[in-house]
Amino acid sequence: MAMDVILRSDVDHVGLRGDVVSVARGFARNYLLPRGLAELATPAKVAELQKRDRVRARHEAKSVDEARAIAETIGKVELRFDVKAGPTGSLFGSITATNIADELWERAKVRIDRRKIDLHDPIKRIGRYQVPIEIFTDVTAELRTVVVPEGGELPPEEELEAMVAAEEAEAAEAEAVHETEHAEAEAAIEEFIVEDEEPAEPEEASAPAADAAEEPS
Repeated sequence: MAMDVILRSDVDHVGLRGDVVSVARGFARNYLLPRGLAELATPAKVAELQKRDRVRARHEAKSVDEARAIAETIGKVELRFDVKAGPTGSLFGSITATNIADELWERAKVRIDRRKIDLHDPIKRIGRYQVPIEIFTDVTAELRTVVVPEGGELPPEEELEAMVAAEEAEAAEAEAVHETEHAEAEAAIEEFIVEDEEPAEPEEASAPAADAAEEPS
């Protein structure tokens, strides 16, 4: 059975913060709710969420001219995220559309619906990104976003490319090892089945007794 919950954080492959989603009851009770990632979607909570969305919508562009002004403001902004990252540049976590929307409000006081931030997948590597934002019909802005390792600076582009290549090579090697182990396991199972199915050799017929008793004369 499914149950409706309100996400309190972005959850990969589930939804963004503030979304009302229907998920499996076990997934909600065993994962989302205990970790504080969601809360039950009661009628009162949903009504409060809808009211909050209406308030936010007042900040959005109502015309092409307003949208162009917002796009111009966004074009002058560069968001910076200092994050924990591994030696190959992979993040211990990710930067989501909600993170970008929150930071854009903090830095430039521009309110953008996170659903209009065209981030197909969360950012999971350090680097420079151009994030498209659909502000209004036919009005799109490019938001410059830089993700740097915590306590450091962003390496040169060549070094970033080398990090990506190193991580891809490591992943390819791990995949090759996995495929080899899988093939060896399948071969061992097949050999066992073949040996187990081999027919038993028929027993030799008993030879007639050599010392059979002579018939009486």
